[in-house]
Amino acid sequence: MKKYLFIGSIILAFMFPSVSFAESKILSMEELTIQLMPEYAYHSNDQQKDYPPLLIGYQGSMVNTSDRPQKGLIEIPLPMGEKNFRIGYVADYSSDLRTTYEIEYAIDREKETISWTTSEEIGPNERYKFVIEFYTDSLKVNKVKKTLAYQFKSFADIGIVNVTFTKPSKAKKFKLTPTPNENQNHGEAANISSYLFQEVKAGAEKNFTLTYERTETKPTTELLNDSTEVKVNENKKSTIIAVSAFSGISVLSVAALTLLIRNRRERQ
Repeated sequence: MKKYLFIGSIILAFMFPSVSFAESKILSMEELTIQLMPEYAYHSNDQQKDYPPLLIGYQGSMVNTSDRPQKGLIEIPLPMGEKNFRIGYVADYSSDLRTTYEIEYAIDREKETISWTTSEEIGPNERYKFVIEFYTDSLKVNKVKKTLAYQFKSFADIGIVNVTFTKPSKAKKFKLTPTPNENQNHGEAANISSYLFQEVKAGAEKNFTLTYERTETKPTTELLNDSTEVKVNENKKSTIIAVSAFSGISVLSVAALTLLIRNRRERQ
């Protein structure tokens, strides 16, 4: 069965009790980065570690297109029906994008949504960025071979969608279908493969299949800790994973965003 990342809608409650993202257009989704990290780390609360984990993180960037500051509720559906789904970390950024605030969020299991209130007001034409990480046991295992079928269905018109896959440490025969464009990969990070899509329309689907072989049972973070003898504080582990996971993507995303803005100006 294919793995779905469902982000069906975003609900914004600002001046009114509930305003649909698709209807209000208060926040325009400029960019969405999705990073899939198989066997990268276990959730800090995992007791049993007998199954290879899958960490998925995404970072969204929205723009307030209204003429006044906005602050309110954001609600996003998540694939809570996936095997052993659990939230790892949720945060948003300050208006200057220099500070992250870990968010107090609410989970609705019946609706399969996560919701939170923005930490700060979003000024006119200002960007609002958030990060969510969650874990599942969606990797299919056949002895040493691991397989992941993944589909992203766009929930809105998005300026840039960046999908990346991180190769686990000591993995062999790492293969992605379709084959990533080498020009979109991070030259300084050979273990990261990227797909960059511009002007993605609502309802558009992107499908990927990942296969690799790995006999090592420790996740990548544990191997890195063993090799450098660095002890990670468990209370800060999720923050480190979420923030560092996207740090290598920002250069590519900024370049693409600049191109997108320039193309839009030329069309106007």
